[in-house]
Amino acid sequence: MSDSLANSPRRSLLSAIGPGILVAATGVGAGDLMTAGLAGSRLGVVVAWTAIVGAILKYALNEGVARWQMSTGTTLLEGWSDKLGTWIRWVFLAYLLIWSLVTGGALVSACGVAGYGLFTPTLDPETARIIWGVAHSLVGLTLVLAGGYRLFEKLMAICIGVMFVAVIATAVLIRPDWSAVGAGLIMPTIPKADNALNYVLGIIGGVGGTVTLLCYGYWIREEGRSGATGVRACRLDLAIGYTMTALFGVAMIVIGSRVSLTQGGARMAPVLAEQLAGVIGPAGRWVFLIGFWGAVFSSLLGVWQSVPYLFADFVYMKRLQTEADTESGQSIELTKTTAYRAFLVCLAIVPLVFLKLKVETIQLAYAVLGAFFMPLLALTLLIMNNRRAWVGDRFRSGWLINALLAATLIFFAVVGGQTLLESL
Repeated sequence: MSDSLANSPRRSLLSAIGPGILVAATGVGAGDLMTAGLAGSRLGVVVAWTAIVGAILKYALNEGVARWQMSTGTTLLEGWSDKLGTWIRWVFLAYLLIWSLVTGGALVSACGVAGYGLFTPTLDPETARIIWGVAHSLVGLTLVLAGGYRLFEKLMAICIGVMFVAVIATAVLIRPDWSAVGAGLIMPTIPKADNALNYVLGIIGGVGGTVTLLCYGYWIREEGRSGATGVRACRLDLAIGYTMTALFGVAMIVIGSRVSLTQGGARMAPVLAEQLAGVIGPAGRWVFLIGFWGAVFSSLLGVWQSVPYLFADFVYMKRLQTEADTESGQSIELTKTTAYRAFLVCLAIVPLVFLKLKVETIQLAYAVLGAFFMPLLALTLLIMNNRRAWVGDRFRSGWLINALLAATLIFFAVVGGQTLLESL
């Protein structure tokens, strides 16, 4: 990394926890928040434990991504290509293009609904969703292009601060039965209710992000981390990030338990906000809508800034292969490449066509695609981080991480298959 600011004392705290903050902000999307809210409304706080389990599984995945990079100096995408064959790179590229299109559509739609609820509640909902979806996408594009990683990092810290305070404050202000919440956290239970298992699986699978987990490697590269010291730093900031993610999930379950919800997807937010106004007063509506807006816009910003790294890395590796070059991807700044900028522009503009679709439709497609990526990630981490010749004894996965990765592989394989069957 060429940015000398990363070593300045005034940046020490943000550098230490910045990538973890980015993981938390990018991984908390509208669909995840709404799934947790619906689960709380229909099942109660007895399922609060699911947010904790989901965060732990995603922590294990991201820790594996970081440990591979700290031991080898290459991103996981580079490792896939080098150790497993170039075929996986091409398969992932096809998946990435489809995932980016669908995820971009889901994010601009969610931002459109957040803008409608917070800024123009008197407009026609569908018209407002389109207007605000386009506006958020273009603003996000401008901020990422103009500000670079450092501005992005600061903006995300602000957004996650806003959504953390707003959502947690809402959960506290509704005065839930804290003894019941505590029991729901420490006593895993699946209630006997319609679709209870689906809600449980949805929370565990949705919290914490999917493809964006790979982008963590580029954020820690921006911070200049490497070796055993880098692993320790990553474990710290990931622990902070996923603790925040778990708290968001629990807070949404608690909030949902105090209202009656009948519709899902991002459209649920204005309805939930109105009901909260009846529980904790008019201020409750605004507090929640501000938190919801912070969650969805920070998720959009995170995807806009991070996912182009993956495409730029793919193009760069292809160029190195063509030129028979063995240089690391660290030798260039990917955000300055034409591939990064072109993909960013396409990501911000092409998915706008999905604003004509129903929110529920695009959210379902996003959930299906995300469920298929996680088993691949867990399986490859189990293979790559346990090869002594590849990572050395010092960086090999321990029994606990291996157990969590195996559980993640099984869980997401089951969820992926179930999601596919339900979508057919």
